[in-house]
Amino acid sequence: MRPLRVLLVEDAELDAQLVLRELGRGDYDVTHLRVDTLAALRDALREHAWDLVVTDFSLPGFSAMEVLKNLGAGGLDLPCIVISGSIEEEAAVDAMKLGAGDFVGKQRMARLLPAVSRELREAADRRARRTAEAALGEAKERMRFALEAAGVGTWEWAIGSGQTIWSDVFERLHGMPVGSFRGTFDAFVEAIHPDDRQGVLDHFNRSLKSSAESRLEYRVIWPDSSEHWMASVGRVFFDEAGQPERAAGVGMDITTQKTLEQQFRQAQKMESIGNLAGGIAHDFNNLLSVILGYSNLLIDDIQNDPALHRLKTELEEIRKAGESATTLTSQLLAFSRKQIIQPEVLNINAIVQPLEPMLRRLIGEDVELTARLPIDLASVKADAGQIEQVIMNLVVNARDALPSGGKITIETANIHLDEAYARGHITVVPGPYVMLAVSDNGVGMAPEVQARIFEPFFTTKPKGRGTGLGLATVYGIVKQNGGNVWVYSEPGKGTTFKVYLPRTREAAESPTPQGPADAFEGDETILLVEDDDRVRRLAKEVLLRHGYFIIEASDAERALSAAAAHPRHIHLLLTDVVMPAMSGRVLAQTLTGRYPRLKVLFMSGYTDNAIVHHGVLEAGVAFLQKPFTPTTLARAVREALDGPASPA
Repeated sequence: MRPLRVLLVEDAELDAQLVLRELGRGDYDVTHLRVDTLAALRDALREHAWDLVVTDFSLPGFSAMEVLKNLGAGGLDLPCIVISGSIEEEAAVDAMKLGAGDFVGKQRMARLLPAVSRELREAADRRARRTAEAALGEAKERMRFALEAAGVGTWEWAIGSGQTIWSDVFERLHGMPVGSFRGTFDAFVEAIHPDDRQGVLDHFNRSLKSSAESRLEYRVIWPDSSEHWMASVGRVFFDEAGQPERAAGVGMDITTQKTLEQQFRQAQKMESIGNLAGGIAHDFNNLLSVILGYSNLLIDDIQNDPALHRLKTELEEIRKAGESATTLTSQLLAFSRKQIIQPEVLNINAIVQPLEPMLRRLIGEDVELTARLPIDLASVKADAGQIEQVIMNLVVNARDALPSGGKITIETANIHLDEAYARGHITVVPGPYVMLAVSDNGVGMAPEVQARIFEPFFTTKPKGRGTGLGLATVYGIVKQNGGNVWVYSEPGKGTTFKVYLPRTREAAESPTPQGPADAFEGDETILLVEDDDRVRRLAKEVLLRHGYFIIEASDAERALSAAAAHPRHIHLLLTDVVMPAMSGRVLAQTLTGRYPRLKVLFMSGYTDNAIVHHGVLEAGVAFLQKPFTPTTLARAVREALDGPASPA
């Protein structure tokens, strides 16, 4: 039997028994309470849970109407059946409006059980519906919260009428205040970037022919003039006749993703250009070694001959041109991150401060230079000469952006780049950095210029005013020293370049004093190994002039044979690093294994993992950078011979 909790509102005990007897005929286990006043009714409703209310229509001092009003006032969805001897039709209608489920005449009590069964069933249905609606509401609220938390907006479009509904999030994603969207498809199209509108319309027209999920990307312009990328996923729904009826979907801001994609493509492009530039610089370095070397030798030969004064002047012009070309190849190597660097622990402030007087002369009197250098700046590990070049190039670039004068600010600071920053900058590793910023209040740059600013040979300056390698050099140097560089600029509002270099906890090294290197002559035996015939002949000529005995070889195999055939001690191996068949490093390891006292001097115009790692020279390795002059070659050889044995 089913339990049934019944609240009887009845002043006559006999009538109450009549109701209970009738209920007892059904499949119910009845428990009940009889009340005959409104106060007792309210107490019973407050203190107990009930399945059914059965009330007489007329009671002393009140009626079923007051009973129904009390049920309604308490927000109780309890089925209520009214028992009456006789009732007017108008009163019955009023009672039904107040929530009475049925009327049962005292003369027809057989109708009570069917009425109770129906009312209990309908009450159960209402409770189930309310539970489902509440669950649906909770699910919608959870979905709304999840979408808002994820920054995802929703949209609906009634295709026939054009009515369009946007969620609050979708309005905010389009840069609109909540509630300001006009609610039409035309208003949606107006919110799209003018260059993307036709593409969006074409996409929607195609989508109306299929119920498949469609994806769309477009740009919007916010009131602050910033450009944002949107991605939308939606579907078209069709009526029974197969006609498109409505469409719905979601949208999100993908500006950060687009920015990262652009950064990745730019990094790949810069890497490709860098590899090309590095290869070109390597080939030119050998040529420049020959041009500079022989021009210097010829100048030395005719130095004191007045009859050859004109020839000397012309040779000096050749040398100057070669030196200028050397600067270009050095910049290309810096950009391609293939320069040999010797990083040391340093404080950037200690580089900026001595440069200030020279920088002030460089930028002119109409430009104000300010340096903001905190005393607690942390140290970095970088090549001091390269950092000086970065500062010089950035200040010169800032000066060129101030044709009518202005302000340049150099600033350093300790910065921590967090995960959020790294997510927006694809090459950044979160952590502590030292920032070097150079800002100007000049003409600024458009976005299309910023996208190419670090490319080699790209320049906005007039012809003859620059090589387009200054900022490319900055980019390569910063990258090779483990850092990142970013530019922030708007036309007419100036530009800021920010360089971030990783902090280091290593202690600064004390500089090693170097004695004068005036005399580079010697009589030692040198094994010269170089696969470029012109460079090898030049190096041999220079070293012979300084008194050395030279054994030459064009590759490693011939060098090993020459060393084995030589009857006396070989003091120094001077070898190119990159050679066919066997590298200079392997050759050095082989020979030092046979002749432990042999010293080694490597030479190259290009970084190679044989003696460097990511462009950083191994400790204790003697190295000569191509292109070289006769003086730099002689000095490097003398220092290698006089120094400790270098690791091969």
